[in-house]
Amino acid sequence: MPCFVPLPRRFYAPSADAVAPRLLGHWLIRNTPQGPAGGPIVEVEAYLKDDPACHAFAGPSARNRVMFGPPGHAYVYLIYGMHFCVNAVCHRQGVGEAVLIRALAPEFGGDWMCAQRPGKSARELTNGPAKLCAALKITRRLDGVDLCAVDSPLFIAHNPLAAAFTREHGPMTASTRIGISKAAHLPLRFYLEGSAFVSSR
Repeated sequence: MPCFVPLPRRFYAPSADAVAPRLLGHWLIRNTPQGPAGGPIVEVEAYLKDDPACHAFAGPSARNRVMFGPPGHAYVYLIYGMHFCVNAVCHRQGVGEAVLIRALAPEFGGDWMCAQRPGKSARELTNGPAKLCAALKITRRLDGVDLCAVDSPLFIAHNPLAAAFTREHGPMTASTRIGISKAAHLPLRFYLEGSAFVSSR
């Protein structure tokens, strides 16, 4: 098991479209009673302040207030009344931008994740934003947690081999985002083409 060191807050200071591709290969980690669970991020989407598909587009609300806070925090929201999605807040405080984490390769805490999503194959465990939230037990209770603190229930850790991982599972591909109708033409989805855990090609 590696020694997990969270990515620093300055990593999230740029705009979400700059942060998103740089997240690929780094580890999304959920602290559990059985130890760390998670793995390297293989698919993300950026949502920008002037982007009609971004939850912050219309301004601050009770739902999206975390997006306007300091960068490096988790924004967790509910979709379809039953599924959760997790994002990394980016840009400076007062600007609502975030990166949706769409898929990861399950590398740590596999037994614990399988217990959260029983009956799923390794390939199906975390190959989608709602799936990875279910496998890592991410709910609205984690909205606003600090992704830059190693003792946080959820954080993103620096993978010293991230560059090698992205080369091995690449190439990195940019495409349009999935499941949206507004600003659907923007190429703000980034994923590792060679990863078996990407949600859709």
